[in-house]
Amino acid sequence: MSLHPRPFLIGVAGGTCSGKTTLSEKLAVLAGGEHLALIKLDSYYVSSHDTPFVDRERMNYDHPDAFDWQLLNDHLAALAAGATVPVPVYDFTIHDRSNEVRMVKPASIVVVEGILVLWEPQLRERFDLKVFVDTDADLRFIRRLKRDVAERGRTPDSIMQQYLETVRPAHEQFIEPSKRYADVIFPEGGMNEPAITMLLARVKELANP
Repeated sequence: MSLHPRPFLIGVAGGTCSGKTTLSEKLAVLAGGEHLALIKLDSYYVSSHDTPFVDRERMNYDHPDAFDWQLLNDHLAALAAGATVPVPVYDFTIHDRSNEVRMVKPASIVVVEGILVLWEPQLRERFDLKVFVDTDADLRFIRRLKRDVAERGRTPDSIMQQYLETVRPAHEQFIEPSKRYADVIFPEGGMNEPAITMLLARVKELANP
């Protein structure tokens, strides 16, 4: 495969547990790692090593200020220039970056997925295709409740409190309004097989010019 002069960048946004991660990971598997590099916004939460754990628990992780936008933009610029980048590995059980990094190699297609990837102006301008995964709030909450209990060691009460205090307000203030920047809106994300088929056709076209 001959690499493009610069990668084709796809931004996949949407509310918490909307299906954007499922959609992006399916594309990555179907396209192949040699063709598609997947970057997750969750990896770019600001490092808070010096913040006590009890304070980290109270932080608003759905607000734009929670993310290191400069590092993410720097990494995308490096990938576009043909460099491999050390993407942080975030540990949700401690609300902080781990000591590990994931080396991401350049590819002809780069997918960036996360709740706010269509919100940040500099990042948004990099995308050749902007996708918003649109899923009903009640379904997203149920998915989040099940995920955070099973995978992140949270209690149902803490999940509901976080959802009401920070997740829902941030969705209404930042995430939902960013939908207007999308080129394509997909209901149900990774469960929407026709949408995946359409997007995969475009990805295959880019991966095999």
